[in-house]
Amino acid sequence: MQEAIRLARENLDLNHGGPFGAVVVRAGAVVSRGWNQVTSTFDPTAHAEIVALRAAGHALGRFCLDDCELYTSCEPCPMCLAAAYWARIPVVYYAGTRADAAAAGFDDDLFYAELARPMAQRMMRMVPLLREEAEKVFEAWRAKSDKIPY
Repeated sequence: MQEAIRLARENLDLNHGGPFGAVVVRAGAVVSRGWNQVTSTFDPTAHAEIVALRAAGHALGRFCLDDCELYTSCEPCPMCLAAAYWARIPVVYYAGTRADAAAAGFDDDLFYAELARPMAQRMMRMVPLLREEAEKVFEAWRAKSDKIPY
């Protein structure tokens, strides 16, 4: 956890992004590090946890990180939490809370609240289009004999 917090502070001081750091650990060893790079890379998905998870996948040569742990300087936002689920991370350790992030001016709490609302009540409109065409692609996936499930 100290490394995640150190990364948050160091990269904040370097103006690489927001005050967030993350570390992926496997069997007690650091596999990857990440820090917020949203403003320095112009990538709204470049949160510390996402950067660390991507790096861990590359380092280990796999997308399933079910034998790893994620240490993050702050409770993950919904995007990062979902990414940890997709990576099959079994445990996430965090220092600051989403309330701390909100007090510092970050939208984490807003997004958690938005996702809890019914789709029709959210700020962002969701408009379904061409479902039948999309279903054909899912049919092809189901029939694909050499797919790699995840």
